[in-house]
Amino acid sequence: MQMSDTREIQAAPSDVYAALLDPEVLKACVPGAQEVAGNPTDGYEATVVQKVGPVKATFRGTVTMSDMVEGQSLTIAGEGKGGAAGFAKGSASVTISASENGGTVLSYDVDAKVGGKLAQLGSRLIDGFSKKMADQFFANLQQHFEGPPESAENTEDSPDAERKGWLGRLTGRD
Repeated sequence: MQMSDTREIQAAPSDVYAALLDPEVLKACVPGAQEVAGNPTDGYEATVVQKVGPVKATFRGTVTMSDMVEGQSLTIAGEGKGGAAGFAKGSASVTISASENGGTVLSYDVDAKVGGKLAQLGSRLIDGFSKKMADQFFANLQQHFEGPPESAENTEDSPDAERKGWLGRLTGRD
């Protein structure tokens, strides 16, 4: 499974690069991350809980950084084992450059693979899940700098502005 995308982040390229190396930021950005510890030189140990279709698993694995050019690019590679559920591994080549408006243009190319029970779910489900995970990681990174996106339903002028989520809107509770 391969995918590519570009995001514009309202932060300096050096700040975005530093965030990609910070274990606390990584933990906040990786969907389902329970633990991320380590450093860019030695790599990171991570625990991630995910549900893919009917299979829910806890993956324990490693994340390494390579091809690091400070403030410009790096490759993030990870591999995790989820017991009977199988394994997942992948890498993302990330390029960072200054945008015209003072922010950062972040481009990434992701290659992901799965095996075991996960692979039996079918490529369409796995491809969709992999794309969702990559999109969510980089959306979370963008939110780390910019805060949550404004939505038409949840503006300050809206009577539902104080309510959190669809359940609160549905039940009329905060």
